[in-house]
Amino acid sequence: MTRKKVKLAFITNDSARKATFKKRKKGLMKKVSELSTLCGIDACAIIYSPYETQPEVWPNTVGAQRVLAQFKRMPEMEQSKKMVNQESFIRQRITKANEQLKKQQKENREKEMTEVMYQCLTGRGLNNLGMADLHDLGWLIDQNLKEISKKIEALKKSANAQVGQVGLKSTSEVGRSEVHEHEQKPVVDVGINAMQNRPQCFTDWANNVQNEHMADFGGDDQMVMMPFGDGHNAMWSSGFFP
Repeated sequence: MTRKKVKLAFITNDSARKATFKKRKKGLMKKVSELSTLCGIDACAIIYSPYETQPEVWPNTVGAQRVLAQFKRMPEMEQSKKMVNQESFIRQRITKANEQLKKQQKENREKEMTEVMYQCLTGRGLNNLGMADLHDLGWLIDQNLKEISKKIEALKKSANAQVGQVGLKSTSEVGRSEVHEHEQKPVVDVGINAMQNRPQCFTDWANNVQNEHMADFGGDDQMVMMPFGDGHNAMWSSGFFP
């Protein structure tokens, strides 16, 4: 369960203030002890309160005196380098709050002028503007135009880069297709010229097969051997004609 944020202000109720003091004092002593143990440094804590006659010292009186003596031996500039009192602490808080206020005012002004700019696009918003408002509006329009120009340039660069990649890819594909064509095996012509150039042994074998077919069908003079098919894949077939 998260702890609720406590408002840093003086507690007016006596009993509540006393209870808070005891609780916070115990936690402060514990934190100083943990800091000294974890980081190996010399530290001390001295707390005065209206509820006790003697101040409470950690770790003890001797240890606190040793740390204070070491602090006093430092130059004065070093002693007050990171030291703050209540007044300086409040001044720092005021300065920080003023900076945050200026930042918020600037953001609000930009939003206000942005709304006026959109109203101008519809033909409204310029009637009641003074010189300061017009100056701020012009500055805001210039900033928007610069942002638009930057985005246009970025889109152009991206488009050019994509076109270059497509061109390189097309060139590489053309190169690969040419290499593939060169790697293809040559086509062998098996047409009529190839048949005419066959060896004599194949021709003799074909004639013997023809004579055998003629003998099987009674040696009819009307039986002829006719080639059919295209010129590249010539085949032989027998047929009868009346």
